[in-house]
Amino acid sequence: MFKKTKNTLKHIKNIIVNPKRYFTKIVADGNMEESMLRAFLYGLLGGCLVLIIRLLGGATITVGAIFTAIIVVPVLAVALLFVFGGLMMLISEITGGERDWEIAIKGLASIFFIYPMILVLNALAFNCTSMWTISILVDLYVLFLFYNIAVYCMRGKKVNVIIVIGILILFMLTVYATDYRIGWFMLKNTSATLACLV
Repeated sequence: MFKKTKNTLKHIKNIIVNPKRYFTKIVADGNMEESMLRAFLYGLLGGCLVLIIRLLGGATITVGAIFTAIIVVPVLAVALLFVFGGLMMLISEITGGERDWEIAIKGLASIFFIYPMILVLNALAFNCTSMWTISILVDLYVLFLFYNIAVYCMRGKKVNVIIVIGILILFMLTVYATDYRIGWFMLKNTSATLACLV
């Protein structure tokens, strides 16, 4: 158990410190089960952490909340893995990169350590300002990780990837500049978002 935890922490450190070196080593070997399991476990961790934060905050923990934390959130994590896998394949197609579904899934699964972090950060937002700050920083970091996967893992042409990421940033800015941001914030933290409507 200690060895697995140590390896996981080393894995996260390698991605944060040297993403280029890490992502260039990802290859297709026919083993996608590990990627799906990783997404599920990180989802489970995230769901449990959010549940603990709400409990510490004095919220009433219901059977529905527990079911969401241990079933819905982990399953959603696996679903997101495949949705983002499709998006990554589209980006790779546009940028002239690899057209390998397995590599896309493995690259994305390797960054799913950020999933519980995102859930926790969103849960910690307590007013409109914190919601804005957390949301923007998280979205930018996710785009940064997408850039690294598209360039170093999927081997897309760097200039083309930068253009695509630039378009995604423009789309993100459009969402933040319009009322669509309320819907986006609601998905992250309802109570903090309601503070933005006051």
